[in-house]
Amino acid sequence: MLDWLAGQRGAMLTLLQSLVNTDSNSHDKPGVDAVGAHIRQFLAGFGISCEVTRAERFGDAISATTGTGANRAVLLMGHRDTVFPKGEAARRPFRVDGPRAYGPGVADMKAGLVMNCFVLAAMKNAGTPVAVSTLFTGDEEIGSPFSRAVIERRARAASAVFNSEPGRASGAVVTGRKGGVFMRFEITGKAAHSGANFEQGISAIGELAHKTLALHALTDVNRGITLNVGVVAGGQTVNTVAPSARGEVDLRFITPADRAETMAKVEAVMAKSYVPGTRTTLEITGEFLPLVETDDGRRLYRHYAACARELGREVPAEFTGGCADSGFAAATGVPTICGVGPVGGRAHSPDEYMEIETLVPRAQALALAIMRLARSKDS
Repeated sequence: MLDWLAGQRGAMLTLLQSLVNTDSNSHDKPGVDAVGAHIRQFLAGFGISCEVTRAERFGDAISATTGTGANRAVLLMGHRDTVFPKGEAARRPFRVDGPRAYGPGVADMKAGLVMNCFVLAAMKNAGTPVAVSTLFTGDEEIGSPFSRAVIERRARAASAVFNSEPGRASGAVVTGRKGGVFMRFEITGKAAHSGANFEQGISAIGELAHKTLALHALTDVNRGITLNVGVVAGGQTVNTVAPSARGEVDLRFITPADRAETMAKVEAVMAKSYVPGTRTTLEITGEFLPLVETDDGRRLYRHYAACARELGREVPAEFTGGCADSGFAAATGVPTICGVGPVGGRAHSPDEYMEIETLVPRAQALALAIMRLARSKDS
């Protein structure tokens, strides 16, 4: 199986090119499903059938399983959606420049999808009875509003979860991640002519300014709690006291207790009128659970790292402030590690890249970890 994977670099790059050159913004359901069609076609070539969980607004969830082992399946995860708008693939198509591949979503996380496809194909090709499932979702970049329930259901049935988000630029995998809450607040004030009737107005923008400062003051970097008002808008005309304003907030935290404590403070900020007469509503638009480091998760990392070391690769572990679907899986209680995909960097930017020489070794390390994990459970 490892030898077969060793000869698949060219084929892996070919599939990666097809995926990268297919636009798949989270809100572009046809595009995300088109990426899914490429994956399904590839797996069908190895006699692997897929189960599709249909979504109305977002990309469908696609799953495939090989093996008939008595133990619960190992689950491999990945998302097909990207942050890039429709047309980005035509403007910046897949290209190879020296040791790196470039293109929208090449690392985050289409290379990880390719890796999962080839690991599954290697299992099927070798005829191994080890049960392995893959899940390809379509809405991770916006908090998995559809896929979260599918992820949780699949994770509960798994013995371990590997999420193939890109490996860190250092070569590390991820054993802990922050959780995140994305929020939108809307403020209502009262319009008035800013020259003739200024005193009759109630400025929603003034209230937004106070709330922005109050929210930022809740940041506690030492505890890993950050709040960022990243989008603001409001007002009507320059000579009108602003009757409305809105802001969007990103909250990051490490533990569920930190979330509960900070959200109570956020709600208190929203309930207070710094400018008398304003009213504010708050809406949570998306949320990720943290990938909390546990003893089982650390054991899974050590197991994976030992397999990679046997293949000649040292793989350290990292904690990151970024969010991912791995938090939903870990919250079900199943051992989970993240960032096991090919190494890449500068995600969400025009400079996003993937280190080509890591494609095959990462696939081999994952395959070996799965096989050894199954053997240890059988024994």
